[in-house]
Amino acid sequence: MAPSSSGSFPDPSWAQSVLLHSIDVGLVLALTYMVLLIIGERRTLWMVRGLIVLMLAAALSNRLGLTLLSFVLEKLVVGSAVAMAVIFQSEFRRFLEQVGRGEIVQLFQEKRRPIPKPDSVIDEIVDAVKELSQNRIGALMIMETNGPIDERDVSVPGVQLNAEVSKELLQTIFQTSTLLHDGAVLIRGSRVAAAGVILPLSERTASRQLGTRHRAAMGITERAENCLCIVVSEETGSISLAERGKLNRPLTSSKLKELLEARFSTAVDREAVAPGLRSIGRRIKSQGKEVVSRVLRLPSSSSQEKK
Repeated sequence: MAPSSSGSFPDPSWAQSVLLHSIDVGLVLALTYMVLLIIGERRTLWMVRGLIVLMLAAALSNRLGLTLLSFVLEKLVVGSAVAMAVIFQSEFRRFLEQVGRGEIVQLFQEKRRPIPKPDSVIDEIVDAVKELSQNRIGALMIMETNGPIDERDVSVPGVQLNAEVSKELLQTIFQTSTLLHDGAVLIRGSRVAAAGVILPLSERTASRQLGTRHRAAMGITERAENCLCIVVSEETGSISLAERGKLNRPLTSSKLKELLEARFSTAVDREAVAPGLRSIGRRIKSQGKEVVSRVLRLPSSSSQEKK
């Protein structure tokens, strides 16, 4: 006779099904964690959450046999995924490059970049911009916000400097008598990485008041979303700030400082988004082990300590 279902051992097929579902959930959580690391900004995390909600709703409706609702939700999930791929094309391109190089482990490691301190680097930059604006000296400065920009996003990488950011250095570079004034300065963290960088021009139709520097600022921020670009007009001395292809102008030096401090203070929050998931991952891992041990009728760690 076959053993009864009320025996002390659970059904092997049921235990295997639970194990496979646990692995499935774990892989989805790992993939979600990688997506959060790639995007990394709180203001865009709502889009990821919306996509996850749509995916869960589609899976649930499919499981309940709601054919029409499942069909509509699946199309919404596909459309949302395509839209996110277009919006975060630079992040996904970096993700695919890392996967292609086999750098899977690096995807789970958060990238900590040196964040410019408001009381040092930003002050030096704003002071330099203020002096350049008053003297009507044209300037173009790129500030990286989340990881280095791709060299393929610029036309000419310029001359490598790797010098500490200072008001005097920035003012000297953009003097018309120097060889590096006709180009952009790349600021990485608290250092001037390069000067004389030639940027691609934006193809958008801009106002006639905007010169080549403004179009270049819009062009680089269209290609690379992890940077800001400060522009000082040579003709009017007006100050502009470009981000994601949009130009914020005209600005005062105090307003520029306010925007930079607000932008780089959110970088600290961005660093803490993904690492905060590690504690959640540990809890899920411990609870998952407890569930598996109960299913397989294995003694848990707490029961072993009592013994």
